[in-house]
Amino acid sequence: MIELIASVLVVAGAALALLAAVGLRRFPDVLSRMHAATKPATLGMLLVLVAVGLRDGRVGVIAKVALVAALQFLTAPTGAHMVGRAVYRDLTGGNGHRGSGAAGAAPEPPADAEGITAPE
Repeated sequence: MIELIASVLVVAGAALALLAAVGLRRFPDVLSRMHAATKPATLGMLLVLVAVGLRDGRVGVIAKVALVAALQFLTAPTGAHMVGRAVYRDLTGGNGHRGSGAAGAAPEPPADAEGITAPE
């Protein structure tokens, strides 16, 4: 029975990893692709790790599986957050205003002491 449960978990994990790959290929923008890369891939890997833990059952293997799962849950969201933050800063120029410093956009002229923009 444990073999059957482990097999179902492995197939489900592989299917989620495949969905993540399809999402990376099909989604149009970086933020959507980032979501597709982190959510299903992390859950898919967790399902495979649970299957390994069920199948083997030794304490040492379960401890290693738990460590791998913990590291995955710590690093995947952090990496996705950093990618999202870099994209946001690229789109906003780092000042929080959309389009004011996007790649390829001309920078705004500097303002003088009274807040009036300087002539060009």
